[in-house]
Amino acid sequence: MSLQSSLIGFLISRMLPIPLTPQEIVVVQSTAVATGTMPLSAGFVGILPALGLIDEVRDGSPPIHLSWVAGLGWACAVAFFGVFISPPIRKQVIVKEQLAFPSGTATAQLISVLHDLPPPDARLRQRRAYQRIDSQDDVIDSTPQSHATEATPLLPRSSKKAGWHELLWSFFASAILTLIAYFFPVVFAIPLFGNYFAHDWLWSFTPSLSYVGQGIIMGLPTTLSMNLGMFVGWAVLSPISKHAGWAPGPVGDMMTGARGWTVWVSLAIMCADSFVSLAPVVFEYPARALWCNLRAEGRPTDKDDDEVETEDRLVPMSWVVTGGLVSVIIGTLIVGVVFGYKGIKPWATFIAFILGGVMSILGVRALGETDINPVSGLGKISQLLFAWIQPGNIVANIIAGGVAEAGAGQAGDLMQDLKTGHLCGASPRAQFYGQLIGSCVSIFVTTTAYSFYTRAYPIPGPSFPAPTAYVWLSLARLLRDGKLPEKSSLFMGIFALVFGLVAALKTFATRKHVWWAKWIPSGVAFAIGFINTPAFSLARLVGGTLDYIFRTRYARDKGDIRLIVVASGFVLGEGVTSVVSLVLRTFGIGVASCWGCDHGLCGGCLA
Repeated sequence: MSLQSSLIGFLISRMLPIPLTPQEIVVVQSTAVATGTMPLSAGFVGILPALGLIDEVRDGSPPIHLSWVAGLGWACAVAFFGVFISPPIRKQVIVKEQLAFPSGTATAQLISVLHDLPPPDARLRQRRAYQRIDSQDDVIDSTPQSHATEATPLLPRSSKKAGWHELLWSFFASAILTLIAYFFPVVFAIPLFGNYFAHDWLWSFTPSLSYVGQGIIMGLPTTLSMNLGMFVGWAVLSPISKHAGWAPGPVGDMMTGARGWTVWVSLAIMCADSFVSLAPVVFEYPARALWCNLRAEGRPTDKDDDEVETEDRLVPMSWVVTGGLVSVIIGTLIVGVVFGYKGIKPWATFIAFILGGVMSILGVRALGETDINPVSGLGKISQLLFAWIQPGNIVANIIAGGVAEAGAGQAGDLMQDLKTGHLCGASPRAQFYGQLIGSCVSIFVTTTAYSFYTRAYPIPGPSFPAPTAYVWLSLARLLRDGKLPEKSSLFMGIFALVFGLVAALKTFATRKHVWWAKWIPSGVAFAIGFINTPAFSLARLVGGTLDYIFRTRYARDKGDIRLIVVASGFVLGEGVTSVVSLVLRTFGIGVASCWGCDHGLCGGCLA
């Protein structure tokens, strides 16, 4: 939500007596992202639904449904670890190596356009001087300027203007369509090839403008990978497994149906892609380099140091060490209280936090290079390790994997913000404060929102299928008893081999900076196409196609953000209206008509 947070922050700041500077907008955006990352990093869309799917007969433990208070405890346990491990990694990946972090860079470009400034240029920056520098001669001739507002006027003005009317009309268009879909659910569940294929094979289309907006932000290469996986999973493997008798249940059944059968193939693809993609990171980023950076972070810099910030603007190493240790110790104790020491041993939780720190380094590096944080694959790796550390315990396997994934996911999201701050000249320490505040707020916001949603909708269910919950549970069961659906191991091996080679080719091409690297299918995106029904992928493909057409035919220049603004309005409109729909559902105001919902895919009519 970096782009959207920047837009909203800028819009609100225009209403203030003294508008916020670009650097202050970065802090606002960092705080908002820290708040919004909790549902994913804390597993409210994967870990907690997976624990609720546990079967006492099959798994030896009853399903776990956390109360609001227990949810607060779980969120608090994992809310701060990623914040404290981000500052030490920043210097290596952002300052020294200057990794791209495409989303963070795009947000910095957006902020510069909103403030009518030229695009940020991080190739050369003097300490405490944030004016644009075009050559080494400028470095010699320029004199250091004071930070933020005093340096900003030195930047020449550009003619670019933010398109707020695009944001407003896209917001209201998405909001109105979402509200219509609430009262007439078939609007978001249109059968593509008739009711038979919609009901029996789950082929429908959801014309969600939010999905379209997400596709615009993701871009055509990623949405193509997702839809290629969707086609292979739902048009090829699903019919094969069904008619061969390997998945005899209903197609959409995650236990006995084709959807549950293809999840295993998806899991193999994710693991293969993650292992191959992360291999170069492991070999090129040794622990010795990290330790040197940890010792150097927060110390006074000299003229030969790569650091562009002064000590008073950095996060002191003492804060990082103290805060990290406190968050790990308190988090370990809280997890034990929430889930019980029979569910997971304290020492296992402690190891999970340490593993999360290592995973964060790998995930951040991959994110900086590819703009994809492979947290799904990292989570699976952590599950593999904990199957050995605490074998036979499904609950412990899921929880420990979730703890490790939380640190990696949160650190990656926050590192994008630190990249934005680096390009815009924002204080890393100010961003750190904002991230701590946002994490505190997110504990209450996320837990309360999840509690409301679980009361109004079944999760997993038609409206919120939470497919990653089944992936977590399925892998935990596999690691415990080693049983796979019939013939799934053969297809898992084939697809793992193919996408291991594809990932190797993509990694090589990306590092060589060849133009066709982005068109090589992403294994993670391909696997997600397996997990989600066609309705989720097709609308995103529409968005990715619109983005490609706009960029190649209608964009004024590379900095043209009009379509990004429209995409942000689409996402925001549905997000805000979904809260309105939740309130309506909570107060018993249901759908107006279930006409056309006889194919069984209308979540509003079935919930």
